Amino acid sequence: MIIKWSRRKIYLIIGMIVCGLLAMLFVTHNQRLYRQPIAQVVRVSNEKKQRTEDEFKNVDHQTTQKITAVLMNGKNRGDQVKVQNTFSDSQPLDQEYKVGNQLFLSQLRRDHGKLTANPAGPKRDSVVVFLGWLVVTVLLLTMGKAGTFALVSVVINTILFLLAVSLDLHNQGSHVLLIFSGLALIFTVVSLFLVLGPTKKMLATLGATIAGTTIAILVGVLVLHLTHNRGVYYESMQYVTQVPRPLFIAEILLGSLGAVMDESSDIVATLFELKQIDPNVSRTQLFMSGRSVGKSIMGPLVNVLFLIFMADTFTNSLLYLKNGNSWGYTFSMNMSLGMVQSLISGIGIVLAVPVVSVLGAILLGRRR
Repeated sequence: MIIKWSRRKIYLIIGMIVCGLLAMLFVTHNQRLYRQPIAQVVRVSNEKKQRTEDEFKNVDHQTTQKITAVLMNGKNRGDQVKVQNTFSDSQPLDQEYKVGNQLFLSQLRRDHGKLTANPAGPKRDSVVVFLGWLVVTVLLLTMGKAGTFALVSVVINTILFLLAVSLDLHNQGSHVLLIFSGLALIFTVVSLFLVLGPTKKMLATLGATIAGTTIAILVGVLVLHLTHNRGVYYESMQYVTQVPRPLFIAEILLGSLGAVMDESSDIVATLFELKQIDPNVSRTQLFMSGRSVGKSIMGPLVNVLFLIFMADTFTNSLLYLKNGNSWGYTFSMNMSLGMVQSLISGIGIVLAVPVVSVLGAILLGRRR
């Protein structure tokens, strides 16, 4: 089977390859742009492994590395520096370095004419840039114009999110819900406008997303208020320096928004395909079709949310259990908030099905 590519796609492939090569060339030679010292490992000597065991019988092995590296930026560029690094087999918070790796340094100092420093983590920008280039390339090649608009919406939403976080910090967390509610609305409008355009499909998806998410949040807040937040441990939100409850509700809002938008767009797309096949389809038929589609995708979406929640809490939960904590305490401190988020998002997914079916039927169907 011979695949025929248009001249435009061939030019796009060549352009993306050139851009990828230039980006990788830049990130592998951009050390002078960093203020923090960066060095490249030229020699590594590993000492014998040392066995360690804690009070809970958890066994690990630690290895000390004596590293010789060459500085790649700063006033001492080109000089050798001695670095001592300790890593464990489990590598929870440490890293093994090998010849050719680049790493950040801290506490760089000169001792008796020799430079010494401590490792502060590997330089990973080349990996991040390569993955970003790969995602953009696949998106543009497989989805074309739609992929371009989707990419633009992601960039705009990222900028808006950073601005919202900066605004929240500026206001000391006094208007968290107002800021992130407005952010969620802007997210929805921008994403759907760029991906679907100013169409009936966009209006139906927008209305269903806003209605489903809003009702889910209101139901969740009402239940938490009536139960006096029993069983919800806000103190398990790590490193929170402002009132945790509004932040938690904002997390639920942004988390459920994506799932509801995904479900709504799938149902609306199906209803529009039915409209294309049969222009005389009635509103009742469209509503029933929307419900059928919603029932078929509702279960997988809820499972996706649950799996994301499990993946997010898996490592911390395992650490708690390995250190002798009970299942109940582990659940309370790691899983309770995620479980509440999943349940409230599930409510939004369920409620979005009839809402989007009604809106799609009204906008597309004909009266009988």
